[in-house]
Amino acid sequence: MFISTKNSKPIEQLHWEARTMNVKDTLAEKIAGEITLSPKPGKTIRKWREIFHVSQSELARFLHLSPSVICDYESGRRKSPGIQTIRKFVAAFLEIDEKRHDAKILRRYQPLARNIEGILDIMEYPFGIPINEFIAEIEGTLVTSPASIEAGRVVNGFTLIDSVKTITEINPSNYAHLYGWSTDRALIFTGVRYGRSPMIAIRIHPVKPAVVVYHQPHEVDPLAIKLAEREKIPLVVTTLPLSKLKEKLTLLRGA
Repeated sequence: MFISTKNSKPIEQLHWEARTMNVKDTLAEKIAGEITLSPKPGKTIRKWREIFHVSQSELARFLHLSPSVICDYESGRRKSPGIQTIRKFVAAFLEIDEKRHDAKILRRYQPLARNIEGILDIMEYPFGIPINEFIAEIEGTLVTSPASIEAGRVVNGFTLIDSVKTITEINPSNYAHLYGWSTDRALIFTGVRYGRSPMIAIRIHPVKPAVVVYHQPHEVDPLAIKLAEREKIPLVVTTLPLSKLKEKLTLLRGA
């Protein structure tokens, strides 16, 4: 049977739209669930609004609400919205992203449909955790200067990485997998001997994490510290047993 392709979209465009719908549905479900289950829903709404680069006034206009209503939800002055209102918030984030930024945020998350070998664990926090608080919770030691901690920057999640597998097997197109749903996260490397390779890989990629953690390194190469300082990325060492580290990282979710 012959099917006319006149005026039809290019096959590459159809593939992109199909992948986008899959990522869009996955992301919408994830955000809505995260807000609903968060111990501080207002903070979680704010986190995702900022990830999508949407102002309170823009979101209010889109939803036909007063900006004060958005502010009250985020500050906790107003009772947490119900699931239907949350879904409207999420739909607004996604539609604004598509209309204003040509789906820039969605495109960033498209590769996350596949798993990458070497990622031992990955999790998002319902709201941002101050970097100093994060370091204290994992009993970490900052090896870069305090000036490497950017004021106001938070940790929105973590990725626990097998250093050897990831550095030797990951390719540049899959590097985005390490960042999960937010770039403001902790990249935690296990199996680190001196820590030079992970920091070189981070330095050459345009996207930078909020903090880098080396788990029980043999020693930290001065070059790794120098590169972290140059990129203004706090570099932290923790000697916790891996099971204890995982426990602490997970418990931070409900802080």
